[in-house]
Amino acid sequence: MDPNSLAVMANRIRMKDLETVYRAGAGHIGGEMSAIDILTTLYFHVLRLDTKRPDDPDRDRFVLSKGHSAAALYVTLAERGFIEQAQLTTFLQPHSALNGHPNRVKVAGVETNTGPLGHGLPVAVGMAKAAQLGGADWRVYVLVGDGELQEGSNWEAAMAAAQFRLDNLTLIVDHNRLQQGARVEDTNQVAPIAQKFAAFGWATTEIDGHDIGAIISALEPTALIEGRPMCVVAHTHKGRGISFMEDRVEWHHKVPNEAQYEQARRELAEASK
Repeated sequence: MDPNSLAVMANRIRMKDLETVYRAGAGHIGGEMSAIDILTTLYFHVLRLDTKRPDDPDRDRFVLSKGHSAAALYVTLAERGFIEQAQLTTFLQPHSALNGHPNRVKVAGVETNTGPLGHGLPVAVGMAKAAQLGGADWRVYVLVGDGELQEGSNWEAAMAAAQFRLDNLTLIVDHNRLQQGARVEDTNQVAPIAQKFAAFGWATTEIDGHDIGAIISALEPTALIEGRPMCVVAHTHKGRGISFMEDRVEWHHKVPNEAQYEQARRELAEASK
């Protein structure tokens, strides 16, 4: 899909994510909105996948380390054809496969269970190392939140990835500068992120995480450097696309009331014109 088509799809996914969280009465809508442009570009332009063969050994792997943004992943998987659209209505319902954090045993297209922050990058490093050892040409992509980088396990994984020269690994940081209950800088500042990963031996780049063209360019094979894992710092806005949510810390896991829901729907509908 071209950038314009991807932007339309991203807005569609935002709308369905809003509906999914509102219907369930729970979720993490702010960080989902900040990540949707990235998820859309990955699933509809970058990742080598086969929806009819979700366990194809030659597929690319994607790990959503910020697993609390599961609703955005589920909506994206439904749009891509991994799960049925009707299944989205069961999000967070009793006995539903669509839990608050993704489960690879229950949901087609999910590569690994995530939720406890700081686990996704170490798992992705293991996947990339397995591909390297097996001489496979598939790639591993992992999306983390910036607040999540306060977990020390990420930096152990970063050292290992550089040591093993895992140039088949791409880390994308959803740098929206907000975490649960506070700004990242007021909790435990992780910036400057790109410089820190560069010091650990990674290739790095910084982009506008809502610019589809910039996301595509950062993830193109020509952007990679042989022998070095890639870190893409995507500058984003929590609650992107919905005026009263943008850059507001309380929308980490707040759920819109009816009036807010209708306003958000109107704003997203207007953006799609």
